[in-house]
Amino acid sequence: MRTDRAWAWTAAAMLAVSAAGCSGSKLVKGGAVVDDIEQNMVTRKEIVAIGIGASDPSLPTDTQRKSLARDAAIVKAQYELLSLVKGVQIEGGITVSRAIEQDSTLEARIKDVLKGAEITRTQFTKDGGAVVTLRLPKKRLEKLMGVKFK
Repeated sequence: MRTDRAWAWTAAAMLAVSAAGCSGSKLVKGGAVVDDIEQNMVTRKEIVAIGIGASDPSLPTDTQRKSLARDAAIVKAQYELLSLVKGVQIEGGITVSRAIEQDSTLEARIKDVLKGAEITRTQFTKDGGAVVTLRLPKKRLEKLMGVKFK
C-alpha cells in the first residue's frame, strides 16, 4: 500500500494542475478536466483554490483510485491556498508573506487553518483523477492572524 500511495503522490505532483475559480464552476465535463478554467482566486469574502490529483490506474478498485486521487487533489489545493494566502495584502500595505517573516509561528497557524478549509466540491474524471475545490473565508484568517485584510 505504501508503494501505491507513493505513486499517487508522485503522479499528483507530476499531473496536478492548479487554478482557482468559483466553487460553483463545473471543472469536469464529459469525464475530463475542462480546458478553460475561470480564475477568480481571491474575492472580498473568501479565497478559493482547486487542486487536481491522480492515482495509480492499476489499483484494483475504482474506490481506491478515487480515494487516492481525491487525497492528492486536496493536498494540491491546500498548497495553492497557502500560496494565495501569502500574497494577500493586509492593512498597513504588507502581504501575509511579510507578516510571516515577522512572526515565525504565524505560518504554522495558517497551515492549520488551511487544513480545515471547506471542501466545497469534488469532481472525478473518467481516467481516475479528481478535482477538489477548497474555500477559506477571509474572516476566519483575519481572526486567526489578528489583522484586517484590504
